Amino acid sequence: MNYRAFHKLSYGLYVIATEHEGEKVGYIGNTAFQVTSEPSKIAISSNKNNYSTQKIIDSKKFSLSVLKKDVETSLIGKFGFMSSIDIDKFDGVLTKRSETGAPIVLNSCVAWFDCKVVDTVDVGTHILIIAEVVDGDIISNEEALTYDYYHKKYKMYAPKNAPTYIDKDKLGDEPEPKIESEPDPQPEDKKGKAKSVDENGVFTCSICGFRYDPEEGDPSAGIPPGTPFEDLPDDYKCPICNASKEYFKKDL
Repeated sequence: MNYRAFHKLSYGLYVIATEHEGEKVGYIGNTAFQVTSEPSKIAISSNKNNYSTQKIIDSKKFSLSVLKKDVETSLIGKFGFMSSIDIDKFDGVLTKRSETGAPIVLNSCVAWFDCKVVDTVDVGTHILIIAEVVDGDIISNEEALTYDYYHKKYKMYAPKNAPTYIDKDKLGDEPEPKIESEPDPQPEDKKGKAKSVDENGVFTCSICGFRYDPEEGDPSAGIPPGTPFEDLPDDYKCPICNASKEYFKKDL
């Protein structure tokens, strides 16, 4: 089976959040869909091992914020690859309080829904949580982020608790297609000659799957195109999950 076919199923990417007994929790989800229109209901699929899952069930509410295409990658790193047990994911994040009381994340989002849980279904590794939409609004008319674009642009794995998680060993050696863009001019050395960049010098974060490509650099960290991985500062961190350099492995 070609497991990359699953990447072609149509999904969005969302921040799903709730608050229970004064504690705010949330995670990145890619399985959310409308199941009825009258009344409007949305279903989400949440891993049983997710810290947020039981909080949503206990609080009987959640918000769903639709991420925009030009998302802040740090938001995905914080809500998608870190646990609410370890950090306050909402620190520095713009939110508003919903009618149900669930916190609504506004950063890098185009729309939001406030949802009241009405039913749950055990589907094995995950719980299907069905909720009635009590409120919703549009934040921006920007394009929403899709799962397909997420894989092509950010070249990342789905978190292990995601319903769409696929063991990277099953994906084989065929690389993800890249989104083509106008190439940046190669930086020049002091003699005015273009630097040579090792075509095989791509390093992948073993935590989240972010790929550091020396031809692209890392603009978010001020790393210009043409910078080999070996020349990155010792304190360089993955822009998605904040993993240190030691967690990067060279692509073979």
